Amino acid sequence: MHSPILNLLHEVRQRLTQRELGERLDVTSKTIARWESGETPCPLLIEAALKSLLAKPVPQPAQPPSFTFIDLFAGIGGMRLGFEAVGGRCVFTSEWNDWSKNTYLENFGGGHPFVGDIVPFAASDVPAHDVLLAGFPCQPFSLAGVSKKNSLGRPHGFECTTQGTLFFDVARIIAAKRPKAFLLENVKNLVSHDRGNTFRVILNTLQTELGYNVHWKVIDAKPWRPQHRERILIAGFREKSGFTWDAIKRPSPAPLLETILHSEDGSEAAEEPYTTGIEAKVNKKYILTDNLWTYLQAYAEKHRAAGNGFGFGLVTKNDVARTLSARYYKDGSEILISRGKNRNPRRLTPRECARLMGFPDSFRIPVSDTQAYRQFGNSVVVPVMKEAARLMRPHFLPLSKQAEQTDGQQSDSR
Repeated sequence: MHSPILNLLHEVRQRLTQRELGERLDVTSKTIARWESGETPCPLLIEAALKSLLAKPVPQPAQPPSFTFIDLFAGIGGMRLGFEAVGGRCVFTSEWNDWSKNTYLENFGGGHPFVGDIVPFAASDVPAHDVLLAGFPCQPFSLAGVSKKNSLGRPHGFECTTQGTLFFDVARIIAAKRPKAFLLENVKNLVSHDRGNTFRVILNTLQTELGYNVHWKVIDAKPWRPQHRERILIAGFREKSGFTWDAIKRPSPAPLLETILHSEDGSEAAEEPYTTGIEAKVNKKYILTDNLWTYLQAYAEKHRAAGNGFGFGLVTKNDVARTLSARYYKDGSEILISRGKNRNPRRLTPRECARLMGFPDSFRIPVSDTQAYRQFGNSVVVPVMKEAARLMRPHFLPLSKQAEQTDGQQSDSR
């Protein structure tokens, strides 16, 4: 005989899939399955949330996508999640890293062209799209060929100035497909990279060579997620618009680490191998060994004595973390979670890293801890991408609707 809490769960499951319910309760779909099967107890703490879901109207089918986009240098799909949240549909993906591709496909599936290396791929074969997304790597541009052409009085363009870099592949696809808008993401140091030359070439390519209206801003993710993470976002529009980054809506108050840490009190179901047991305690493997903790303390003290600023980042649930990096798998020193006096701190689990980057608990992590740390450390903060998509959408969507109306009129006149 089912308990009252399981009866409530069963009623809610008549309306929502395991994944949909997991997203609303901030747990994985596997956790929902364990509750339903009786493998793990269904916590009484979710009773109020289940009753609230039952009181809401039955969800209506999703509306058809209102625009299309492509996802270049896609990583594990953080930019994609942002633009899907405002009605976009991905029609093409490129990601060269096999482990990242594995995670991406595990979460988004196929259904559209997915290529590895974009460099040899013909721009003409990229599907038509409204928006281009790209988190391209930062590389210096060689101006030797440009200087030579200048001295000979020969014309040159972005094909010359950016050739041999991965930004060139972004530019050639924009040139060939002329999307209505694009969003490019990079580290904040892009502005000063190679004494500012890299950024000057990028802006000149996008504005002068390709003719787009470009807006850029360095944004810290701290208002959305409990970490300092500054990244540059470059938005471009084919037509003039009133877009401005100044219209960003930043949540307040900013979240603290307690919002992403495992509760360890049984209010969330265990997720092996990250948490174990009825109380879902963090696996002991994430606690630093005595040797590593002693080494990190001594190393930090040596640098302090020398007047350097290097040190580990020891934080509590009431703090905001440093930037999560792709090297977190090495020793985790930039973000160590305090476990109290005379107890060794611990690393974040990969699930906590996913939360720190704004990925829902329904996001599956099919790779090793090492690869997961690299992937989340290299990713974008999903809520920031959602806000960027929200800001951009009104400035490119009307162009999509105009194109549809024009096509319809042409069809009627035939």
